[in-house]
Amino acid sequence: LRFDDTNPEAEKKEYIDHIQEIVSWLGWKPFKQITYTSDYFQELYELAVELIRRGHAYVDHQTAEEIKEYREKKMNSPWRDRPISESLRLFDEMKRGMIEEGKATLRMKQDMQSDNFNMYDLIAYRIKFTPHPHAGDKWCIYPSYDYAHCIVDSLENITHSLCTLEFETRRASYYWLLHSLDLYQPYVWEYSRLNVTNTVMSKRKLNFLVTNKHVDGWDDPRLMTLAGLRRRGVTSSAINTFVRGIGITRSDNSMIRMDRLEYHIREELNKTAARAMVVLNPLKVVITNFDSASVMDLEAKKWPDAQTEDSSAFYKVPFSNVVYIEQSDFRMKDSKDYYGLAPGKSVLLRYAFPIKCTDVVLADDNQTIVEIRAEYDPSKKTKPKGVLHWVCEPSPGVEPLKAEVRLFEKLFSSENPAELHDWLADLNPNSKKVVTGAYAVPVLKSAAVGDRFQFERLGYFAVDKDSTPDNLVFNRIVTLRDSYGKVGK
Repeated sequence: LRFDDTNPEAEKKEYIDHIQEIVSWLGWKPFKQITYTSDYFQELYELAVELIRRGHAYVDHQTAEEIKEYREKKMNSPWRDRPISESLRLFDEMKRGMIEEGKATLRMKQDMQSDNFNMYDLIAYRIKFTPHPHAGDKWCIYPSYDYAHCIVDSLENITHSLCTLEFETRRASYYWLLHSLDLYQPYVWEYSRLNVTNTVMSKRKLNFLVTNKHVDGWDDPRLMTLAGLRRRGVTSSAINTFVRGIGITRSDNSMIRMDRLEYHIREELNKTAARAMVVLNPLKVVITNFDSASVMDLEAKKWPDAQTEDSSAFYKVPFSNVVYIEQSDFRMKDSKDYYGLAPGKSVLLRYAFPIKCTDVVLADDNQTIVEIRAEYDPSKKTKPKGVLHWVCEPSPGVEPLKAEVRLFEKLFSSENPAELHDWLADLNPNSKKVVTGAYAVPVLKSAAVGDRFQFERLGYFAVDKDSTPDNLVFNRIVTLRDSYGKVGK
């Protein structure tokens, strides 16, 4: 694991620390130790001097604008053919801080007539009077990425230098420099970038979204950053399985559907996330034939195939005369393909009893439903088709455990927002919905940050880092399969 920290102004310790941490989280360890390009500043400098001696580099005084103009016209710099001894002296003065920032650069003498723009005398060193976070204040000249990258690959005996296709045009420069210095040459292999639908993967675009607060930081659960996926609750093993499954390609326009990643997430969480019941939009149901002063402890399954003899596979859920179901699980008019509750109709409360709606209490507007009255069947002889999840008052008059639930959708409406002229206009305004009044079963009170659950009929959820003992916060990792969603619709 090497950090190409050639620019002292762009290096931030928080990025370095985060990369190390996230690589470790993914389950990977560097083959050797962690290194930095700045560890090789002395060797890089000495090789630059050797490059000048061999007639392959020169000190140039053109401004950035002039360099750009001359490159566009394929014209040599006026200083390109200056004597080697003069370039050696000036490069030494650059190193000793005797030349102002912006007044000189060291450029490689490549091929200004090439068809490849990346052979137009690339800059090898520039002056920056800025201390380096890793190398301290020893240097005031710093190597460019184009100069340092291939040399350090060679010095570290890298076997294969892998990069994405946009760097393919730099291959000529990579080999030119190593050849000019008679250094060992690693293999360079290019592959296509990973493009996933309904998001952007470019660092520049991601940075824009973060700095302009279109999202809540680099670890916003809607972003396809590793930090965002981790915070959302996606496991490292699901990410590794996804990446292994899609493989490597040179096809530059391929888009991987988000569904494919979601498939791997569900596959894993279906086996590892314990079940629990949470009601997002509670509707009060008063069970009139159940004693208002008593509470019954029922057993609910953490796993679908839980065996009766394994007590750890179950959790206690209280049942009282005040139960809450989803507002969407009640309708005033019943229909053949509807499995929820309606006046005169019965449903089964999961792990509990069948209940039948006997009355509906409306608000003064005669439309808003305030509460449902129902009777339960203690004998369980009634066999309704619909099965609902629910949460109840743990003791008379006490509210159930409250939770905040964050529901995430795709960040962009289009499959490929990056190719749109106005990609920001494609941001999905409904990509994040915060539900503050959800009710949860008591067992979730002890849930810790990072814990993952399947909320029955709702999806897979993880405890967010914003969570506190007094305010549980859950992120939806992924929805359940579509076939699940039909229940109670």
